Amino acid sequence: MAINQYYGTGRRKTAASRVFLRPGTGKISVNGRTLEDFFPNAVLRMMVHQALVLSDMDGKWDMHITVSGGGSAGQASAIRLGVSRALLIYNEQLKGLLRGAGLLTRDPRMKERKKPGQKAARRRFQYSKR
Repeated sequence: MAINQYYGTGRRKTAASRVFLRPGTGKISVNGRTLEDFFPNAVLRMMVHQALVLSDMDGKWDMHITVSGGGSAGQASAIRLGVSRALLIYNEQLKGLLRGAGLLTRDPRMKERKKPGQKAARRRFQYSKR
């Protein structure tokens, strides 16, 4: 018997997440840990739930998530995009709702690279006149 499962990939900065949605009771595991254990910050937990709450499906899906790279905020944003994409595969009619909330847009902002002859990406060494 095949299990109903929907998959979505999310990325933000240097973080990448893989989200597997399965019909269930709302159990969420992130890298083998509970959501509360992985994200102690309530704002980051809210970001993970954002697409589900918006589409009135919170508590109807079990989520198995693997995430790597980046920091905690980047990882939470990557998971949010992955959940939104997985929901879109489940129901194409959610596209307008999710797009309107900005949950289907991949945030393109990345860290600017350091340039040679400079202290950082834009910071220069101090100018000395004499």
